[in-house]
Amino acid sequence: MPPPADIVKVAIEWPKAFPKLMEIDQKKPLSAIIKEVCEGWSLGNHENFALQIADATNFYITEKNRNDIKNGSILRLTTSPYQTAVGLHERIQSSSMDAKLEALKDLANASRDITFAQEFINLDGISLLTQMVESGTERYQKLQKIMKPCFGDLLSFTLTAFVELMDHGIVSWDTFSVAFIKKIASYVNKSAMDTAVLQRSLAILESMVLNSQDLYHKVAQEITIGQLIPHLQGTDQDIQTYTIAVINALFLKAPEEKRQEMAHILAQKQLRSIILSNVIRSPTPINDEMAHQLYVLQVLTFNLLEDRMMTKMDPQDQAQRDIIFELRRIAFDMEMEPNNSGSIEKRKSMYTRDYKKLGFINHVNPAVDFTQIPPGMLALDNMLYFARHHQDAYIRIVLENSSREDKHECPFGRSSIELTKMLCEILKVGELPSENCHDFHPMFFTHDRSFEEFFCICIQLLNKTWKEMRATSEDFNKVMQVVREQIMRALTLKPNSLDQFKSRLQNLSYTEILKIRQSERMNQEDFQSRPILELREKIQPEIMELIKQQRLNRLCEGTCFRKISSRRRQDKFWYCRLSPNHKVLHYGDLEESPQGEVPHDSLQDKLPVADIKAVITGKDCPHMKEKGALKQNKEVLELAFSVLYESDEYLNFIAPDKHEYCVWTDGLNALLGKEMTSDYTKSDMDTLLSMEMKLRLLDLENIQIPEAPPPIPKEPSNYDFVYDCN
Repeated sequence: MPPPADIVKVAIEWPKAFPKLMEIDQKKPLSAIIKEVCEGWSLGNHENFALQIADATNFYITEKNRNDIKNGSILRLTTSPYQTAVGLHERIQSSSMDAKLEALKDLANASRDITFAQEFINLDGISLLTQMVESGTERYQKLQKIMKPCFGDLLSFTLTAFVELMDHGIVSWDTFSVAFIKKIASYVNKSAMDTAVLQRSLAILESMVLNSQDLYHKVAQEITIGQLIPHLQGTDQDIQTYTIAVINALFLKAPEEKRQEMAHILAQKQLRSIILSNVIRSPTPINDEMAHQLYVLQVLTFNLLEDRMMTKMDPQDQAQRDIIFELRRIAFDMEMEPNNSGSIEKRKSMYTRDYKKLGFINHVNPAVDFTQIPPGMLALDNMLYFARHHQDAYIRIVLENSSREDKHECPFGRSSIELTKMLCEILKVGELPSENCHDFHPMFFTHDRSFEEFFCICIQLLNKTWKEMRATSEDFNKVMQVVREQIMRALTLKPNSLDQFKSRLQNLSYTEILKIRQSERMNQEDFQSRPILELREKIQPEIMELIKQQRLNRLCEGTCFRKISSRRRQDKFWYCRLSPNHKVLHYGDLEESPQGEVPHDSLQDKLPVADIKAVITGKDCPHMKEKGALKQNKEVLELAFSVLYESDEYLNFIAPDKHEYCVWTDGLNALLGKEMTSDYTKSDMDTLLSMEMKLRLLDLENIQIPEAPPPIPKEPSNYDFVYDCN
């Protein structure tokens, strides 16, 4: 007979005795179990003891997580979180350097556990650590020369403990003094500092900036870009990542009026070229976290264009009108009459003619064309940049089109405005960076005016594609669709430079795009005759059941999810998987991202599928209603979903990517008997249905299938053709 479900068989260690095998009744209070264990070893004052998981985590067992204990678990009897906190609180104030160092090392390890962290914080432990950073370490500054490694470790463990304690979100970041910020900033500003100390200091500064607008101002006064730049010029990618993260945080939290000023400073300090040479072109492969920080920097840099993108042109503003005059002058300088001779009407007529040649919609007052937002004044900025920095190409495009027949000329003005709008959409100008994206493009770090250069390449592509398509003004939208496809396909290849991007576009001519489209169309070929449609309808339920089984199998394999926190780099992971009988969701926290599947018995929590009431997605999820600089953006909202279960409790998810989001939402809906409606299901249905149809119709290739079945022929007049084998 199997043991009752509430009885768990475990081994319990005590440093001063042999381990014990014991059965724990989960119905009993935890204090009663601890008392029973203590009595077995004749230990008094059982309230001063607690149980820990005997692994690398050393997490305390509490009433909240006691269900994590599985049969065969190894536990350890140890001092209670309160007693441990009190002991460490005293030990870290020791006058002995060695004792202090050992205590801080123990504190750094223990602080990962939230139960201990709460007790230590209740003893005003955070304040003690900040005081040690502000003034306590001063006593050891004199010893630094003779005990430098020891000093580095002392400070490193102090800051590590501080970071771990703050990471639990128990204490507000707004409580810290200017003296503490100055001290942390001083560790970053020093040219020679212990690597571990520098890492922790950068992490603390980033968290301060992201979590408090008030602290942003204080940190910004202490840290300058010039002081951060040297950390990018080393070879330690972790330090480089932390440094870019601090720059991104300062950029993100800066008031709008200061962002342009900060961008100017970054340009002066040659941040882009330093990142290009020391990070992107470094022999060390770029890891995911660095890729994310580079992506965030790329997004924040392009978002500086938002102001111009959303600024309408004032047709009465002479300075803005002068830019249009400059475009005309550069294009038609040779045709201008000397000294602007002639009547005002004649000059107006000439201007109108030239503005028509430049491809503006409003020939009389082209300024009106730039009142549409987006792209607003950004389009005019791009056109002027192209005319000044690529003058030969600009003049060639304008004169080439002005000399064509009217029906085949490519309107440069209109094209530039629509192209600028398209590029802003592709690069998502104005949107906050996604928390999960790593999609940075190396080529945008190769030029100080990368967006303008990107435009210059694309406007020449548009003109080339227009000619290849022999387009007229009626085909304008078709040409823009083809150009968008060309750009997107070239960007997918992640070119390392703008020249490489240009070269990739050369290979994606209109003819090549047609071939690619034709190939894709053939792969998605769909017969529309009635018998084929009937066969599709017959096969469709079988395919849907197959997709459902695949989704459920994937849920059984499980997925590692990342917990979103204000301090992104020190990731917290958790894993969730469906039981093989499809009745229970097993989930639990992990120390690090797993290599392969995580077994059910190592996942502490359970959620019966029968208790699930609904699956909620997007902005309706509880965790998407929280305030946070990096949470409220479109991409994270598209990956968020929550499971609502009894008592209005939620299990919140943020999928690692769109694929996993579709798998999990489909699988959960299938468990609830609801329809699977994700894009991934539609794509799978189309692919599998097309494949099954082709397999079933394999013998009918090149045979025309009639709309109606053929008629049954009449009986023959005689059967003389029958051959009798006998």
